[in-house]
Amino acid sequence: MRQHRSRAALWLFDLDDTLHRATPVIFGRMNRAMTEYVMRHVGVDEGAADELRREYWERYGATLLGLMRRHAVDPDHFLRETHVFPDLAHVIDYDRRVRRLLKSLPGRRVLVSNAPQHYVHGVLREMRLHGLFDAVETIESMNYVPKPARSSLARILKRHQARGRRVVMVEDNLANLRTAKRLGLTTVWIARTPGRPAFVDVKLASVLQLSKRSRLM
Repeated sequence: MRQHRSRAALWLFDLDDTLHRATPVIFGRMNRAMTEYVMRHVGVDEGAADELRREYWERYGATLLGLMRRHAVDPDHFLRETHVFPDLAHVIDYDRRVRRLLKSLPGRRVLVSNAPQHYVHGVLREMRLHGLFDAVETIESMNYVPKPARSSLARILKRHQARGRRVVMVEDNLANLRTAKRLGLTTVWIARTPGRPAFVDVKLASVLQLSKRSRLM
């Protein structure tokens, strides 16, 4: 892949549905595990568990935060129980060219995921991406406050001494990109759906297309 100059000083990459395809298999199993966790630890049936998850998502931004604040759930226990993939090598769906793409990008690269450390590093091992990121930020390093919380992203930017449009956030999630734009970052949306919101600077159908556009950022 031809090298080229880029204005980007720091790349912030999401993991699931950005660098690999987590929908539907991996996300489907995570969602089922979270519902079952709520059923066991709150003592409700499946319908009530789903309703609680919707309520906590709307009120707190995540099932985990609602469980922590309303039911004193240990976040590490929740994350261990809901991100179990002993067969990860068989269910992960990714393109081997992602490794070459990441190696080609100038500037620093940081992975930012709402998932826990054990899952994130498991995915990186399967994709052979270890060593290609200058840092890996997970839900633990965000103090269990996930994206799109402004406080979490601002903390990450401060930690890596970066700000402004020379920071490029690459994501599939629009809510996360909206926060990034409010903080002055350049936003790249990975999606195949129609349209492009005003807070998205670049829309790509695949992260692999970044190799052709990164010189413009």
